[in-house]
Amino acid sequence: MSDYMFMLENHLSGDQNHAVAELQNAASQASVNLFLGGGAMRDMLGGFPIRDLDFTVEGNALKVAKTAADRTGARILSIDENRRSTHLIFPGDVRVEISMSRQEKYSKPGGKPQVNPALIQDDLRRRDFTINAVALSLNRASRGLLIDPTNGLADLTNHELRTTHNRVFYDDPSRLLRLIRFRVRFGFTVEERTQHQYENAREAQLEKLIPSRVLYEELEAIAEEPNAADVVRELERAGLLILFSSALSGSKLNLNSITKLERLKRLLPAGNGIRPPGAGPFLFALTEKLSPRERADLARTVEMRKQEIDLWQKLEPRAKKLEQALKSVRLKLPSQIYQTLYKSPGDELLFLLYRSQHRNVQDRIRNYLQKYFPTALEVSDADVERAGAKPGTSKYHKLKEELITARLNTRKKPAPAPPPEFAQPAAPGRERRIS
Repeated sequence: MSDYMFMLENHLSGDQNHAVAELQNAASQASVNLFLGGGAMRDMLGGFPIRDLDFTVEGNALKVAKTAADRTGARILSIDENRRSTHLIFPGDVRVEISMSRQEKYSKPGGKPQVNPALIQDDLRRRDFTINAVALSLNRASRGLLIDPTNGLADLTNHELRTTHNRVFYDDPSRLLRLIRFRVRFGFTVEERTQHQYENAREAQLEKLIPSRVLYEELEAIAEEPNAADVVRELERAGLLILFSSALSGSKLNLNSITKLERLKRLLPAGNGIRPPGAGPFLFALTEKLSPRERADLARTVEMRKQEIDLWQKLEPRAKKLEQALKSVRLKLPSQIYQTLYKSPGDELLFLLYRSQHRNVQDRIRNYLQKYFPTALEVSDADVERAGAKPGTSKYHKLKEELITARLNTRKKPAPAPPPEFAQPAAPGRERRIS
C-alpha cells in the first residue's frame, strides 16, 4: 500500500471508505480508470477534514455512478448531462461527485462550455486552482500514484492560492467568489499573478456574468463553511455580496447570528447518522433581518427551487412541532428523549438550538447530542448478534432498540463532587477548620 493510500484510509470515516471501495468495484466492472481528486485530495494533503468525495472517471462516469448506486442504495441527487457528472449521497450521508475526465472550452465568459473527454492530466490542468488539481489513482496497476501536473502539493505546503491557467476567471466568473471563500477558509495568501487576474476580472465586471443558479450553489457552499460569517463579511468588503441581494448590507447583515449558528453547528456530530443541517438554518440567519419581500427577491435572484425555499422558509414551523414534543413532561428517561430526537433532521435540531427560548428544550437537545447519541453508538452489531438476532431481520432491529434503551437508561452518573471542606488535603502542620 502506498503512503498516500494509507493516508487516505486514515483520513476517511468508515462510511467514506466504504463508498471509495464500492466505486473502485464499479469502475473495475466497467473497465475504466478511476481517480480521487478535487476537494477530497486538497483536504487530505492539507490536513483538513474531508467533507465530500470527488471522483473522476476516464470513461463513462454516469454508468459507474449508476452501478454504485444500484449496489449500495446510494441516492442520485442531480445529473449534469453536459459535463457527464452526477452528485450522490451514499449510506452514512457520504456526499459524492462522479465526473467524466474532460476538457472544457468556453465561447464566452460564464457561458455553457463545450465538453470533450480527456485524460486525467488534461482534466486537472483545466481546473480552477492548483490546490484543487491533484488526483490519486485508484486503479489496480497504479493505485496510490499521485498526479499533480500543476504543482498543487507545493502550493498547499506554501499556503498559497494560485490559478491553473490565465483564463480561470474569464471561463467561469463564479471562481471569483470561490477564491474569497477558499482564502477565508484556509487562511492562504493569493499568489501575485492570481491577484492580478482577479483584479482584471473585477475591472471587467465579470461577476455580473455569474449565472443565477450558480449563485445559489455558492450560497450552499458558504453554508457548509465552518467560518461562514467571515466569508460573508469578506464578500461584502469585496462588493460581491450585492450579487445575491442588495438588501444584505449595513444593519440588515446579520453576521453575529451567523457566528452564533456556526458555534452551535459544531455540536452536531458529522458523519455518524445525524442528517446534515443543509443550507436552511444558514439562510434563515442570513436573511433574518430582511423583509418578506426582500427574502422573496433573493430567492428569485438566485433561482431557488420550491423544495429549497421550503427547507429555508418552512424550517421554523417544522421545528416548532419538534419543540412541542420536547416540552412534554412525559419525557423523563434518556431513552424517551433519544427516541424523540433520533429521526429528527439536523436542520431542526440546529434551529431549535439557535432559536428556542425553552431551557428544557435546549438541555434535552444538548444531552441528546453530547450524551445519549454517543451512548447509543456504543451498541454494536456484534452486541446484537451475541444477543441472538441476525442482521437484516425485524427481530434484529427490535433487539437493537431494546439494547440501546437499556444502555441509555442505566448510564452511570458521574460521582458527586466532594464537599468543599474535603476537596483538598490540609496543608502539613496546619489543622483544617470546618465552618
